[in-house]
This record gives sequence, C-alpha cells and structure tokens, in this order.
Amino acid sequence: MLNDVFNALHRFNLVDFLDILVVAFLIYVFILLIKSTRAYPMALGIGFVGLLLLVTRWARLNVSNWVLQNLASYLIIAIIVLFQGEIRRFLTGLGSRSFRKPLTIRSLQDKAEDLRMAVDYMAQRKIGALIAVENEISLANYADRGVKIEAVLSKDLLVSLFFPHSPLHDGAVLLRGGTVVAAGCLLPLPAVHNLGADAQTRTRHLAAIGLSQETDAAVVVVSEESGSISLALRGVLQSMPDADVLKDKLLEYLQR
Repeated sequence: MLNDVFNALHRFNLVDFLDILVVAFLIYVFILLIKSTRAYPMALGIGFVGLLLLVTRWARLNVSNWVLQNLASYLIIAIIVLFQGEIRRFLTGLGSRSFRKPLTIRSLQDKAEDLRMAVDYMAQRKIGALIAVENEISLANYADRGVKIEAVLSKDLLVSLFFPHSPLHDGAVLLRGGTVVAAGCLLPLPAVHNLGADAQTRTRHLAAIGLSQETDAAVVVVSEESGSISLALRGVLQSMPDADVLKDKLLEYLQR
C-alpha cells in the first residue's frame, strides 16, 4: 500500500494536479447545490459507502469489499435518480449563467420596497399571487409562455396584474431585477408524492416549488385563502411572517 502511494507521488505531475483541481471543483459546486436540500443527507450516505469501500480494500476485507463493489456499481443510477433535480439545475446554470447579476440585483434593490408593499397589500386583502424573481438561471423560456410586459416594477402594476378577474391573475409574474418581464406565465409542477405529507397541495404553492426545483429563482406566493406569504427557494417552501421578512430573505438569497 505504501509503495503504491510512493510510486504515485513519484509520477505526480502538473496534469495530475490540474485533474485533481477540476474534480475537487466539481464536487465543491455539487455540495453547494445540495447543501440546503433533502439530497444532502443522501449524499453523505453515498460518501460513507465510498469511504467503506476504500477501507475494506486497504484492510484486505475481501468479502466486504466484494459486496461494496457490487453495491457501488448501482451508485451512478442512484445518484441520477436521487439528485435529478440538483443535476438539472446545475446543468441549466452552466448553460445560462448570467454575468449581469450585479446590475439586476441593484435594480431590484431599488424596487424592493414596491415589491414589499404589493405583497403586503395583497396578503392583507387575500389576493392570490405568484411572483418569480430571476436569479442567475434565465427564466426566458417561462416568460415566452406568458404575456410580455417589459415594464418597470411598481406596487400598482403588481396589484393590478393579480387583481381578481384580471385576465392575467391566474398565472405567474416574472421579474428580472426591477423589471416585470411577463405575466400569466405557466410554471412547472413538481411530483406531489416526493414532497412529503406536510407539503402544500394548492396550485400556486406547487408551481412555486416546481420552478425553484428547476431553476435558482426565488418564488413568492400569496395565498388567496389565508393571505399567508411564502417563499420557495431551491425546492423548499418557507412560510414568511410578514412582507418585511420576505424582502430581507429575498435580497439575502439573491446577493449570495
């Protein structure tokens, strides 16, 4: 075992060093993607199995090593099945990484108070709303499914879009910075059986969870039944006590 280590170190070169850096970077990015999701404990379990495989090989525990080797052959399939949402979000992010984020965040900060007032107004009057805020992954595909607005964000505009009996009140409004990009947009729905027994089953809440699973967008939901405010981030729906907390949480997430 030690001889193998010394031989490997003797043949170590710059290409090997770069190879290790690339693998380490990919692992680091993947951990960042799943650290706040339910996939994180699963990833720890898979890592533990990999560690056991190395230990049994080093200790020459042939039977245990054979069992783990056969188990490891199914790990790739398990990873694809368990982490399909995270893998899809990672690949989508690579393909649509935005370099305009600092500018869009600045414009949203300027209009964040309008968003807060609109959400607070609708929550008090139990006006249902679904607002998706674009982060680094583009929401252009979802905007194409709705009605283009391309207007400056304001409280009155948001309230009018979601006002009952408005032609666009049933769909989602998409924001890019301080701009209302589109309204009446259709968002993807997640598989309900994967959400747990306590998950919201209302369409707006499911759509918020679905988009936050597919992308890194932050999705705001106002319930028309209770007036409660929720925020979906990375597939997790969080209840907000009021619009002020929502504003702080939203800006904190987008500035990461």
